[in-house]
Amino acid sequence: MTAWFGSGAGGFVLFSALKILCVFSVLMFIVAYAVWVERKVSAAIQDRRGPNRVGPFGLFQPLADAVKAFLKEEFTPGHVRKAYFWLAPAIVMIPSLLTVAIIPFGSQLGRQTMVIANLNVGILYTFGISSMAVYGIVLAGYAANSKYPFLGGIRSSAQMISYEIAMGMSVVPLFLIAGGLDEGLLSAAWRQFLEGTSSLNLNRLVCYQAQHGWLIFYAPLSFAVFLAAMFAETNRLPFDLPEAEQELAGGYNVEYSSIRFALFFMGEYAAMTVASALLVTLFLGGWTLPIGALNQPAETLGIGALQVGVFLAKMLAVEFAIIWVRWMWPRFRYDQLMDLGWRRLVPLALANIMATAVVLFLWAR
Repeated sequence: MTAWFGSGAGGFVLFSALKILCVFSVLMFIVAYAVWVERKVSAAIQDRRGPNRVGPFGLFQPLADAVKAFLKEEFTPGHVRKAYFWLAPAIVMIPSLLTVAIIPFGSQLGRQTMVIANLNVGILYTFGISSMAVYGIVLAGYAANSKYPFLGGIRSSAQMISYEIAMGMSVVPLFLIAGGLDEGLLSAAWRQFLEGTSSLNLNRLVCYQAQHGWLIFYAPLSFAVFLAAMFAETNRLPFDLPEAEQELAGGYNVEYSSIRFALFFMGEYAAMTVASALLVTLFLGGWTLPIGALNQPAETLGIGALQVGVFLAKMLAVEFAIIWVRWMWPRFRYDQLMDLGWRRLVPLALANIMATAVVLFLWAR
């Protein structure tokens, strides 16, 4: 099994292409059926049936929605700024596809790691790319040349600035805790698996959690700040102020229809899926469980598939919680949103970094 796909350039290209195909297919499948789950959850909460006409239990509803999006007329209003109007939906969708490339969904198969791009600066890459999605929303608000979309774009930019800082600072304690990883205590398999990786590599965080336990128990405050910022970054209730149907009639996507509107829709759910995967990787042990075989680099196809299954199960559980919150919590007012970001989460995240550093310094002594 160690010879799976080989170790040369040809094996690397082949396995990378296979990983890209598999990850993209699974991501699009989850995006499609996350909408179905959300409709079913909202229906259950509101005491109604939800999708139940297209296929058994409405399971073919995502397929019907996709066909409808492709067949509807692509209408471009005459008053919009057309070049930006066409570009904005793509910009919203692309960051999620780029970010999922650095999520480790398993350890390895043979000599190949089960991540598309095993970057040494994985977490910095994640925050740098994920913050680009807001440019698509702002551009959509500007291009629509209309007051409600413009307000939605402005809200989104202010929201991103407020919560991106808190989200970035919330993960610093994790790397402070795991940065002192003593590779001499690891097995030979783990040392080989982590060879050449820096402390900012996401696989190192998963490795630390496999040896010492999930980081949610070491840094619960970081988890709380990251979770709140994640809701704001993905424009989900109670922080969906850029859309706010009751106030802005949908916000930045008011003027869009057909496949361009579908791209905004898919971008939101893809961002939610990737954010759930990142939270699982950072705080919930990634593909590990307190079971010996899952806490070691995979040597067989069966163990590798089991690790992927564990990772997907955790990710879908987090995504279900995000969907549930939308239908149970009210929306914040805009002043409350900004107050929570700047006056609560940012100082809290900064204090958490200082407290973690002091505790680790005293512990090292």
